[in-house]
Amino acid sequence: MNRLAIAALVIGTAAAGAAAYLAFEQRARPPVATSVPAESQPDGSSPTAPGPAVLAERIPQFQLADRDGTMRSLADWQGKSLVVNFWATWCAPCRREIPLLGELQQQYGPAGFQVIGIAADYRDKVIAYADEAGIEYPLLIGEQEALDAAAAFGVDIVGFPFTVFSDSQGRVIACHVGELTRPQAEVILGAIERVNSGAMSPDQARTEIAAGLDTLKGHGEAQG
Repeated sequence: MNRLAIAALVIGTAAAGAAAYLAFEQRARPPVATSVPAESQPDGSSPTAPGPAVLAERIPQFQLADRDGTMRSLADWQGKSLVVNFWATWCAPCRREIPLLGELQQQYGPAGFQVIGIAADYRDKVIAYADEAGIEYPLLIGEQEALDAAAAFGVDIVGFPFTVFSDSQGRVIACHVGELTRPQAEVILGAIERVNSGAMSPDQARTEIAAGLDTLKGHGEAQG
């Protein structure tokens, strides 16, 4: 059994709606958040949460084929604030959040943000699903290569989807594991907009994001 199949088996046992935030464990960096949801699965089981991970300080460089088979690097979107979403066709929460990602591209694209989907899946399945779902933002596709890309971000594969956010200078600001909701996205992207404008530093943004996500969780709004 190859690593992609093993990952599918492991990730498939994760909570469909699990959401947790990975801590930054880099020197002199406050964590974005370390919050594990309390919700149970429909069968009463507890959600599976990721362990701590050390995220890359900057967007890593790697190459994956796009929908046309052209090899692309994240450097192709240099100067953009990236929303890099790792997903797979067999992942139900991944499929659920795709419409939101499209909406975020429409809303935040004019402000310099770019959503990029990285599918850790078989190419034919990804292209067929992307056509069916009407995905318009760029997709990069790989099997082992996509898992290696996740590792380059410093993220241990324990559950899909997960999304990494950077500022316009390629600095990693936040990582969200689990299905992204609009309130969560607005907290993260709003803070990154202020980093891009020079109104706050990346560390200040991380602190603000952590506080904002905690507030959403406290108000029960994270799933809205």
